Amino acid sequence: MPDPRMQQLAEILVNYSTKVQPGDWVMVWTNTIALPLAREVYRSVLRAGGHPTTRLDDDDLNEVFMTEASDDQLQWMSPVTMGTVSQVNAIIRLRAAANTRVLMGVDPAKSRTYQAGRRELMEIYKKRASSKDLRWVTTQFPCQAHAQEADMSLREYEDFIYQATFADQPDPIARWQAVHDNQQHWVDWLMGKQEVRVQGPNVDLTLSVAGRIFKNSSGENNMPSGEIFTSPVEDSVEGWIRFTYPAVRMGRAVEGVSLEFKAGKVVAANADKNAGYLNTMLDSDAGARFLGEFAIGTNYAIQRFTKNTLYDEKIGGTIHLALGSGFPELGGENISTIHWDMVCDMRQDSTIHVDGELFYKDGQFQV
Repeated sequence: MPDPRMQQLAEILVNYSTKVQPGDWVMVWTNTIALPLAREVYRSVLRAGGHPTTRLDDDDLNEVFMTEASDDQLQWMSPVTMGTVSQVNAIIRLRAAANTRVLMGVDPAKSRTYQAGRRELMEIYKKRASSKDLRWVTTQFPCQAHAQEADMSLREYEDFIYQATFADQPDPIARWQAVHDNQQHWVDWLMGKQEVRVQGPNVDLTLSVAGRIFKNSSGENNMPSGEIFTSPVEDSVEGWIRFTYPAVRMGRAVEGVSLEFKAGKVVAANADKNAGYLNTMLDSDAGARFLGEFAIGTNYAIQRFTKNTLYDEKIGGTIHLALGSGFPELGGENISTIHWDMVCDMRQDSTIHVDGELFYKDGQFQV
């Protein structure tokens, strides 16, 4: 008998996040580890009248590909994948892993080549998502590998995930709608504002949001969610930041990251661990050293770091910046093959002023 909370999560993904309608083509993109949740999502799509198709990933196959493939093979894009992303109505992505370090041994240069080969695919994806022609959501299946990363037992991690997604609540969709309504107040207040100043023991940044839109992220694309974010004006970012949590990407944890910005560009980047990987990714392309996102985490039900960006960037009382690709629908113009979120704690002696007015202090909104 499936965990009823897993069934609830499937209902959230299908009926709230992607709002599957009769006749929709829905891609259920999953890992072999996440098959229990994939079955429930598949069932929910059918009950909603959609046409589900599955794509199945496997950690071992991914490792073989990334270690054995030539540059030509790394950059080749399957016409099946390209055709699906170009036409499907909704994508429900279920993440899981048997080993979160499976790609640790891959040469960072190969990762960069692989990302470059996906540029056209990602542009199609972003364009369709921006126009709402494509609906998508990503979630995490509670599995042993990610539980270990989070320093939890599997039972604890299941409770953590289902609590953060409201899948343990009698009416989770109503809860997510309430999150949306609450966050909309801050998004409305930020409309038309010009300058953001972020200060604290780990940050002193100024950036422009003139002409940019903040998005109310309340579970439509990330499950769980709980953030408001925008793409800052690309050449406006000035100052420095030290990220208090490791920056995790493709199984690598880059610890103690510090960045310095001038005229929007990262001009100095250091890390206590895996600094070489950090700088290789920053050299991925011309847009990788510019910000694609500035965001504030609002999910106060998430209070512990789990080495999973899907959760960590939502921690109530934090901000995060993403290097690389911006959001065209919010006014973002930066183009890159990467979008790498990095999280900084703002819960002590930290402020955000917007156009000179105190907006946020010590992890709490002030407006």
